[in-house]
Order: sequence, then C-alpha cells, then structure tokens
Amino acid sequence: MSLNRSEKEAVIAEVTSLAAQAQTLVIAEYRGITVASMTKLRVDARSKGVTLSVLKNTLARRALAGSSFEVVADQLTGPLIYGFSEDAVAAAKVVADFAKTNDKLVIRGGVFGGKSLDVDGVKQLANIPSKEVLLAQLLGLMQSPISRTARVLAALAEQRGEGAAAPEAETEAAAAA
Repeated sequence: MSLNRSEKEAVIAEVTSLAAQAQTLVIAEYRGITVASMTKLRVDARSKGVTLSVLKNTLARRALAGSSFEVVADQLTGPLIYGFSEDAVAAAKVVADFAKTNDKLVIRGGVFGGKSLDVDGVKQLANIPSKEVLLAQLLGLMQSPISRTARVLAALAEQRGEGAAAPEAETEAAAAA
C-alpha cells in the first residue's frame, strides 16, 4: 500500500516528535517474524513505555534528519523496526530480551546520547538496571551507614545496660551480707 504525500508528511511528523522526546533508538531487522510474535513484542514494548514502529527507511531518514538519531542514517536498510524510548535503557531492554528468545529478530544497532551504538553497545545498554532499580540501590547505599550506626548504638546501650545491672546486683549482695 502506497502512501500519498499528506500521509507521508504525517508519518514524518509523528516520528520526528517521537525522536524529539526519546533518549534512545534501537533498530532491529524483523525478517521472518510471525505476526503473533510481533504482536507480543509490541505489547511488551508498550507496557514498558517503548514505541515500536515499522517505517519505510526513506521516511525514517527524513524524520531523523537534524535529530541526535541522524548518526544511524547509513544503517537504515532492509526491513527494520524502530524502538524509541524516553527511558535510557527501556528500548534496548525490550528488543534485546525479545531477541534472546526469537532468533529472527536481529539487532542492527542504536543511538544513545547522540552516539551510534553497535550490537554489543545495545546489549550493554540493555544490561544496565532500570531507573527504579538504580534509585532503590542508591537509597539502600544511603541508608546503610545510618542503619549500621543505629545497630552499634543499640549494642552499646545494651552492653551498658547489662554492665550497669551487674554492679547493682553486687551492691544488693553486699548489703544483704
């Protein structure tokens, strides 16, 4: 199905707005994937805040021109799926996790922070914990010294409490004698 000029302009405008909001772009070749598998991938991506699009490469090149994602314009050949995400690692995680279970999806590369990523770069980005996990780890690190100090103070208080009880017992024993 061919798109008319106004439909092409609408697609370019939509992808341009996606690119303006996104931090990460992951591109992958989807040749040979069943519709059911692709639907599963899209549902998983949508639940994690990732927008997956199948676009004509010429339209994608035009939409990405002038953005930080323009660095991958030379890699846009063949049947590609484009994953945009506002979260720095979400698109890489979704695509890399799906590629582990479906060998027909081949990661071609991506862009993060205006720099082109190869396949290994996308996989490394996918291995970074999510923002929520990193915040939880940071909070745990910040709480650790406080909780250790509280335990030490509690142990000191308990030790002093036992130490204070022993002289009282000796005083009572001496008074009884």
